[in-house]
Amino acid sequence: MDNPLTLEPLFHAGPVPITAPVLVTWAILIGLALGCRIATRRLSLTPGRLQVVLELFVTVVDDQIRDTMQRPPARYRPLIGTIFLYVLIANWSSLVPGIEPPTARLETDAALALIVFAATVWFGIAAQGLRGYLKTFAEPTWVMIPLNLIEQVSRTLSLVVRLFGNVMSGVFVIGIVLTLAGLLVPIPLMALDLLTGAVQAYIFAVLATVFIGAAVGEHSPSPETAKDLPQ
Repeated sequence: MDNPLTLEPLFHAGPVPITAPVLVTWAILIGLALGCRIATRRLSLTPGRLQVVLELFVTVVDDQIRDTMQRPPARYRPLIGTIFLYVLIANWSSLVPGIEPPTARLETDAALALIVFAATVWFGIAAQGLRGYLKTFAEPTWVMIPLNLIEQVSRTLSLVVRLFGNVMSGVFVIGIVLTLAGLLVPIPLMALDLLTGAVQAYIFAVLATVFIGAAVGEHSPSPETAKDLPQ
C-alpha cells in the first residue's frame, strides 16, 4: 500500500489531477446510480425479491432516522442512505484485487466529513432559521460560544480520523497476511473485513444522523449519543 498521505495522479483532466481513489469513487457512484435506476424502474404493489430488499433497506434507514432524530425521515433519507451505501461499498472494494478503498485515503474521508458538516449547517438553518441556529452556539450561555465552535470542528475531524484509521488498518493487515501466508489463509480475515466495513459504514451514517439531529431541533439527541456507538 502506498503512503496514505501522498497521492500520485494517474492522469490530468486539464489542470485537475485524477487519482486512483477518484476513479474508484466515480465507478462506485456510477454503479450506485445505475443499480438504483435498474432496481426502481419496475416497482410493483406485488414486490419481487429485489424490491423487498430495497423496501427493507429504506425501512431500516427510516427507522434509524426516526429513532435518532425524532422527526419524519423523508427529508434526510437521501443523504443518510447515500452516505451509508457509498461508505459500505467503498470499504468493501478493498476485497477486489488491485483496488485500494477510497475510504483508506484522508482526502476521501475529509470530503465525506465536510459533506456531513455542510449538511448539519444546512438542515440546522432550514429547521430553526439562521438566527435560531446561531443561537444554539450560545447555549447554555454565551460563554460557551468558543467551546461550541470548537466542538463543531472537532467532531468533524473525529469522523475523518475514525473512518480513515479503521479502514486503513484493515487494508494493511490483510495486505501483510496475504504477503506472508498466501491466498487461502486470509479468507477469515477477509470475512472480518466485510463485517468491519459494514460496521464502519453504519457508524459513520449514524454519527451523521446524530449531528444533523442535534442541529435541527432541541428534541433531537445530543452528539453525546455518539459516545455509545462501538469503536
